[in-house]
Amino acid sequence: MSLRLKNPHSILAALETRPRDVIELRLPRKGGTEAWDAVRELAEVHKIPLKRGRPEQRKERHRRGGREEPEKVGREGAGEALVREAPGVPLGELFEDAAKRAGGHGLWLGLDCIQDPHNLGAIIRTAAFFGVQGLLMTADRAAPLSAVAHDVAAGGVEHVPFSIQTNLARSLDIAKEAGLWILGTSEHTEDDISRVPRDRPWLLVIGNESKGLRRLTIERCDQMCRITPRGAVGSLNASVAAGILIAALS
Repeated sequence: MSLRLKNPHSILAALETRPRDVIELRLPRKGGTEAWDAVRELAEVHKIPLKRGRPEQRKERHRRGGREEPEKVGREGAGEALVREAPGVPLGELFEDAAKRAGGHGLWLGLDCIQDPHNLGAIIRTAAFFGVQGLLMTADRAAPLSAVAHDVAAGGVEHVPFSIQTNLARSLDIAKEAGLWILGTSEHTEDDISRVPRDRPWLLVIGNESKGLRRLTIERCDQMCRITPRGAVGSLNASVAAGILIAALS
């Protein structure tokens, strides 16, 4: 399956890491930014044919909140690229020698049914920024790695190894067998993130936007933590919370 990406940063990352998967490339009809200039230069290096602008508007479908919705694909004359979906890695490879590679530390990330593609993309962008070593995602009741998620991630999808699995609970068991500790998150638990030990490799699990972590996921956590509110609002958007937690553990 192929995706139409519109963010020049996500397109540039694909060109840098897997240029053979960039099938078609259209530059903005009216000039462009430095990022688009970099896209054009790298596309020329890899001999990818270039076109200008988009001849007509189209509609594509993406998943938001667990359901498909139509989405207009940009404006006429905008740049875009048709890119094959980024390949994931087998679960065994995601956690292979995880504890040894982390040197007793390190951070992996698990997503338990994140359904908003914008949240998914923002979390992946943050994970790439902080050097998260691997990402575990659910296949069911979750946003797919759509064009929206790729573009919001701004290239992050290309730089964080990921694996999409049907059975998250079993995947967490495999992570434990590989030497990782499972850290769950909930606004209803007592321990603040500041009380989490830093001397071990963690797999941090972020729950669904409205329901949080599922019961089987919580049962596999070695510790639960929260971000203690300092003001009148008691909860955070999933991607914002993920960013704070990742930063605190990095």
